[in-house]
Amino acid sequence: MSLSGRIQHKNLISASERRTQKVLEQDSLDLAWKSRLEFLLKYGSSAGADLIEIFLESTDHLGVLAEQDTITNVSPSFGKGAGIRVFKGNRDGFVSTNDLTESGLKNALDQALGMLGLEWNASVKAVFNGLKDLEDFANNKNHWLAHSPDLTEISEKILEGTKCLGIKGNHLQVRRGSYSRDWQEVLVAASDGTFGRDIRLHQSIGLNVLAEDGIHRASIGRRYGTSGTPNDLQNWKPELSAEDLCDSAGKMLYADYVNAGQKPVVLANKFGGVIFHEACGHLLETTQIERGTTPFANKLGTLIANEAVTAIDEGYTEGAFGSLNMDDEGMKPEETVLIEKGVLKQFISDRAGEIRTGHKRTGSGRRQSHTYAAASRMRNTYIAAGKYTPKELINSIDQGLYCKSMGGGSVGPTGQFNFAVEEGYLIENGELHTPVKGATLIGEAKEIMPRISMCANDLDLAAGFCGSISGNINVTVGQPHIKVDSITVGGR
Repeated sequence: MSLSGRIQHKNLISASERRTQKVLEQDSLDLAWKSRLEFLLKYGSSAGADLIEIFLESTDHLGVLAEQDTITNVSPSFGKGAGIRVFKGNRDGFVSTNDLTESGLKNALDQALGMLGLEWNASVKAVFNGLKDLEDFANNKNHWLAHSPDLTEISEKILEGTKCLGIKGNHLQVRRGSYSRDWQEVLVAASDGTFGRDIRLHQSIGLNVLAEDGIHRASIGRRYGTSGTPNDLQNWKPELSAEDLCDSAGKMLYADYVNAGQKPVVLANKFGGVIFHEACGHLLETTQIERGTTPFANKLGTLIANEAVTAIDEGYTEGAFGSLNMDDEGMKPEETVLIEKGVLKQFISDRAGEIRTGHKRTGSGRRQSHTYAAASRMRNTYIAAGKYTPKELINSIDQGLYCKSMGGGSVGPTGQFNFAVEEGYLIENGELHTPVKGATLIGEAKEIMPRISMCANDLDLAAGFCGSISGNINVTVGQPHIKVDSITVGGR
C-alpha cells in the first residue's frame, strides 16, 4: 500500500482504526470458551489420545515503512484461528484452522486424530477431568491495542527519524525507517487441565542508512524493540538513534578492509549476543536433540565452555522482547540456567521435548501463530555478566579485532557459523585503533565456547527476531563485552 506524500494517509488511518475496532468487537478469547473446549478435549480423549492441546489466537499487526522523507508502505493485517495438537506415545498430529465454529474445530480435531490412526469411540471412557480455573494474565491488558499509537503518530515518529538521519549524516544515499506492531490474544487449553489466557504486545522500530562516496560504501542499521507497554514509541528518541547510526556510518565509510587470519576478538555487548543465540543457543533446544543435530546432546553435566561463561534463558525480564507471562503451551516462564561456569546444566524444552527426550519443560514452547505447532524456542537468552571492565578485555590483546556491531550471518545445523561485522576496529597494543570493514567471524560453537576467556560487567540486551521450526518469534539476545581468545576472521 503506497503513499505519494508525506502525510497523505487519512483514509489509511481510518481504515486502520476500523480494523482495530473490529478486532476489539470480536468475541474475546476468554472464559466463555470453556465449555466448547472441554467438549473437544473430552471427545479427543475418548479417541485414545494421551493428550490434546488447543491453541486459540486473535492477532492485529501493523507495519509502516518510510524511505527518505516519505511513507512508502503501510501493511495492516489481522486474523483469528486455532491450532490443535494430539499426542499418542512419542508421536503427534497437528492441524490448524481459521474455522472457529464448533463443527470447524471438531473437524480439525478429527484430522489430527486421524494422523495417529485414532477416532472417537463412544464406548471408550474419556480420561479427562475438566479444565482448571482460567489463569488469566490478560485482565489488565485489554486496553493495550486501543491505546497503542495510531498511524499518524507512527508515521510522524519514523519520519522524524529519517529527517534526523539526513541532518546528522553525510553522503547518505538511502535513509530508511520502519515500525512494526504485533498484538496477540491467546487462549490455551489441554486435556491435562491447562487453561490459560494472555495478551501480548510487541513494538519495534528500526533505522537503516546506506552511505556512499565514490568507491566507498557503508551500510548500517539499528533496531529497537520492547514488549508490554503501549506508549513505548513515545519514549523513543529519534535524534539520539540517528546520531549513533550516522556516527557509525561515517567511520565505516572510509574504513580499510581487514586482513584475514586467526585473531583474538572482543565482541561488544547487546546485539553481540546474536552469535551465542544462533551458534550455541539453538543447539540447546530439545528440537535439536530430537533431530540428532546437536553436539551437546549427551554433554549434560560436562564442561562445554570456558569457566568464564554462564548462560541463561528466561522469559520474565520486564519489557524485554522475548518476555511472556505464559508460553504457547500455557506454562509460566522460568529462569533456565543453560551453562554455569562452563558446565552444561539444562536444555530448553517444550511439551514434545519433554515427552521425546525426557528433559523437563522450561516454559519455552513457542510459535509464530496458530498455523505452527509449538516447539522449544529461546526467549531472553544471554551470557551473564563477569568481573572485568570492557577496557580490561581490550587491554589484554596485543593484536586483534574489536567488533562493536554485528550484521547478518548464517548458521549450519550443528553450530557452524559465519557472521558479518558491521562495525569493527583494530586492537593494537591494548588500544582501539583504526576502523576496519569486511570482517566475518567464522567458527563452530563447540570450538569457540571454550575460547571465551573473559566476560565484562556490562551485560545489556537487544531485541531480535528468530526463525526456526515453529516460525518467526520475538526474542532477546544479549551479553556483556566478551573476549574470544582465537577465532577465524575472514577478510582480504
